[in-house]
Amino acid sequence: MNSPRKLITLDEFTIQETRQFPQATGELSSLLRDIGLACKIINKQVLKAGLVDILGKHGATNIQGEEQMKLDIYANDMLISVLNNSADCAGIASEENDDFVPFTDEFSMNSKYVVLFDPLDGSSNIDVNAPIGTIFSIYKRISPLGMPCTAEDFLQPGNKLMAAGYVIYGSSTMMVYATKVSANGFTLEPSIGEFCLSHPNIKCPEKGKIYSINQGNSCKYDDGMKAFLNYCMENNKEDGRPYSLRYIGSMVADLHRTLIKGGIFMYPADRSNAKGKLRLQYECNPMSFLIEAAGGLGSFGEGRILDIEPTELHQRTPIYIGSKNLVNKALEFVSPKVLAN
Repeated sequence: MNSPRKLITLDEFTIQETRQFPQATGELSSLLRDIGLACKIINKQVLKAGLVDILGKHGATNIQGEEQMKLDIYANDMLISVLNNSADCAGIASEENDDFVPFTDEFSMNSKYVVLFDPLDGSSNIDVNAPIGTIFSIYKRISPLGMPCTAEDFLQPGNKLMAAGYVIYGSSTMMVYATKVSANGFTLEPSIGEFCLSHPNIKCPEKGKIYSINQGNSCKYDDGMKAFLNYCMENNKEDGRPYSLRYIGSMVADLHRTLIKGGIFMYPADRSNAKGKLRLQYECNPMSFLIEAAGGLGSFGEGRILDIEPTELHQRTPIYIGSKNLVNKALEFVSPKVLAN
């Protein structure tokens, strides 16, 4: 009788990874486990949506001017609480908060890392039971240890990231994250309550046949973007048939499919959002870091997402991200010029 396959938990995996680097202190691994813990708690509430008073609007707006959902607030509070109780996080910045939050106890001020997150991406999908997720990124702070962290710690370009990833709450709950070494996926095993390695060393297919965009906004796009959409819908030379359009409206869900199956996800600038709509530090940088670790590409149309020097916590950017060949094809069509009025 064959023995069952040994499950490798997130904790075990991060410990094994740390052993490859003698200089590692284990703080980064601990932070990843803390984020996993917070997301397991969030997942419990997601599974109860409709049975408890967690659906619907909270009655307030965030700094983006977007209506906050009750589950947005719950997820944000949970991540802040878990990371504040961690000895390995100097402070956080959240898409739901106006400003960053430094943790000022003695242990936190001596921590080397800060965490940024979108606590609940795709929250407009909550009430219709479509996939949603949490996006996170971890930077090594540049401010002095022993002091509260500063804004500069959170305004680093994506090429300085130490780790980034997401948790998707879908048909199964998965945590996917990347370091500078590799990208790996962990599926939550509900019987033991642990994230277990299910997708080791993920590689985004170099070619893809799926494009993901809110095509209902196409009337607002510039000519280059419209031309690329026409290319996707026509019998193109490379594949001899149109590409398939898939759009869920949650970046986590659309990027998860793109990562696994290949393709491209796009949220370009348009006449209503000349600087793009998605947030650089909370969405585009962590997802680009992850995709590039898996062999893909993330661009804002004129260069690499990860090379943008942030100037604001809630800065926005256009994004074209996914399989390297398809992103490069999109960039052949996309004009960097300012959109016409």
